[in-house]
Parts: sequence; structure tokens; C-alpha cells
Amino acid sequence: MVSCNKSSPAFSTLPIIEQHLMKTSRLRLRYLFDRYYSKTATPQERDELFAIINNGAGNEELSLLIRQAWDDLKPTAPLFDNGKTNAMLSKILGADASQKHSNNRNNIFLWAKISTAAMLLLFIGFGFYLHAHHPQKQAQTTLVKAKNNVSHDALPGGNKAVLTLANGKTIILDNAQNGMLAQQGATLIKKTADGQLLYNAKLQANTKAAPEINVITTPRGGQYQVILPDGTKVWLNSASSLRFPTYFTGTSRQVEITGEAYFEVTKNPAMPFKVKTNRADIEVLGTHFNVMAYDDEAIMKTTLLEGAVNITSGNFSARLKPGQQAQINKSGKNTVVDNVDVDDETAWKNGIFQFRDAGIDVILRQAARWYDVDITYKKGVPPREFTGRISRNVKASELLNILKYAGIDLKIEGKEIVVF
Repeated sequence: MVSCNKSSPAFSTLPIIEQHLMKTSRLRLRYLFDRYYSKTATPQERDELFAIINNGAGNEELSLLIRQAWDDLKPTAPLFDNGKTNAMLSKILGADASQKHSNNRNNIFLWAKISTAAMLLLFIGFGFYLHAHHPQKQAQTTLVKAKNNVSHDALPGGNKAVLTLANGKTIILDNAQNGMLAQQGATLIKKTADGQLLYNAKLQANTKAAPEINVITTPRGGQYQVILPDGTKVWLNSASSLRFPTYFTGTSRQVEITGEAYFEVTKNPAMPFKVKTNRADIEVLGTHFNVMAYDDEAIMKTTLLEGAVNITSGNFSARLKPGQQAQINKSGKNTVVDNVDVDDETAWKNGIFQFRDAGIDVILRQAARWYDVDITYKKGVPPREFTGRISRNVKASELLNILKYAGIDLKIEGKEIVVF
């Protein structure tokens, strides 16, 4: 349930928002623009803002309000000059409202056009955001080619992984049937109806056999969720791996990861949960945290959402509180950052690319892992930073077109993104 307050009303669904569009005031729009620009908007306020922008296309009265509120904002460092800004704004708000009543195929096209327009409007001044309130419609829009489409394209990733058992046998999880997959000792391994890998170790109390080691690996363009024998939930991002025992024994529960993973650890004070990476060791009792430890990233990041974790790397040791992030570079230099935006760090788990003042190289490394492509820079990395978010369900061209609108010259050539 969405809570509301008098100074900042929030609406939980688009139909409810649309009922209030005619009551939209210039002051309210200024407030929403300012909240988004200052990065303090709640998810409900972002939904409200984009619903208003989407419905402003073809609505003369609402378009005027949007223009006035935008003019009032006067961002200090817009990406485009006034002439280009006005041209793009006119194009966005001039969408043919009559198309809203055409057939379903056209409705799909219009949704794509207006949602992209809403994204571009905010991109003009301070970043990009593709409204993903309707995932089914969004998936359909991937069938529609953008006006400035690149010459080739790459499909988004999905639930793909390979499970390697203790005896070396491999199981391709994306092709495996739901139900029982294997048995390791007394531990039963199942693939659930919702595509998770589930380890059931309840029978281990009656066995003295040593636990066996399993490894789940996601390729580029893959992701997967695992429920470990103790009930701990792990989300694996693309190009990652998780090494773990088929049941936990002794005084601790230890796993190893490469790449990126999000953990929701089952509490067990008698057996602390430990995560080993190539740069640090992390110890928890029961908590929610994200670890990003790709070899091709300059900094390893451990971000705490709930509970507490101890992180150790060489002579460095720190106890994180919720909202803190430990950063360790390849030379071992470390720091703890306070008040990080945890949504930025865990957006991938929720099917979103989300960036805050991120360089083009940071964005494209994520794109490379998710779309299974390589990146080539013909003249070095353009010195630009971006803030915003877009669904990971879109094709690569839709993500790249956003960057093209900001003046980044790039295209897809086969399995390669080339930046000129």
C-alpha cells in the first residue's frame, strides 16, 4: 500500500494518476520536476511525473502546463541548448492524440513513442528514465524499431545458468524441466516453477557424509536465483558464479562468488554466513547486501541494505551499517562510503539499469555483460556522465539510442558495440 502526505500526494497506479491529471497544477509540476532533478523523488512521484508527461502529448492544456513548469525549473547545466530543447519538447508534446483511439497495434507504437518522449524530456536536462510501470506493454514495444535505430541489435538476457555438480556433471538450467534435477548425498536439488534453483537439505541430520561442492555459473546475458540449503536466497547477475556446499556444517556457512550477487541471508547466530571474493571476505549473521566483484571493474563494492556485515581485506577491516558501502580497488586501497543510494546498487536484481553520474564506460560494461556483446572505443572513452534508469528488458538498441540522443556516436556491429 502506498502512503500519502498532504504536501506530496502519491498515486500507486497510472489509472489513479490519470484521474487527477485535470487537477494538475503548475506548482505541482514544478515540485515534481524539482524533486526529480534533485534526486529526491519517491518512486510514486516519478510515476506521477511520467504519467503527466505521457498524457501531455496531444493535450493542449496539459502541454502548456508542462512547458511552463519546465521553463520555471531552468536547470543550471542542461545537456542541450535552448533551441534543441524547445524543438524536442515541441516534438514530444505534439504527439497525435488521435492515435490513442486507434487499433491495438498502433496503441503499442504510441506507447513506445510517448514513453520514449517522456524519457527524452527528462534526459534534456538531467538524465534519462524509461517508465516501466507496464512491463507487458514494454516487452511488446521491443518489436517496434526506433526512428534512430542502430544497424544491428542484441536481445536482452534472461534466466540462464549452468549447474556443475560435485562429480563434474553439468546441468543447463535454462533448458532443464521443472522438478527434481539431481541428488547430492541426502540433499535434493530442484528447479521450481518460477525458475529458481532450490536445495533441500532437511535430511542431512541423519547422515554423516561430508557436504559436496556445487557451482552455479551465469553466462553473459544470464541471471539466476538460488535458494541455498539454509534458506539463504542469492541472486546472481550476468557473468557470475557461486560456489557452495550441498549443506552447511561446522561453525560457519561459507560460499565463494565471482561477478555480482545479492544476498538475503537466513539468520543463524551459531553459524555466521561468510562470502569469499577475490579481494575481500565478508561475514554476516543475517542480512541483505550486494557484492559487486567483477574482475573488469576497478572497484569492488559491498553495499549493505539491512543488518550488519564485517568486511576484511588484507589489513583493512570494517563493520558496515545499512546504507554504507565498502569500496576496494585492485591495489587494495579501501574506503567506506556513507549514505549510498542502495537502489542504484541493486536495481539489476529488479530488472533495471540504474545509473547516477556514471561514465559511459560504466554503462557499457553493464550492457556488455547483459547483452553478451563486446565494447570497442575507436577514440577513447567519451568524458560524459549520465543519471537515470531504463528497463533491462529492452533491446540493446533502445539503451544505445538514449546515449545517441546525448551526442554519443556508437552502433552495434554483430556482437560488438563500437563507440566512435
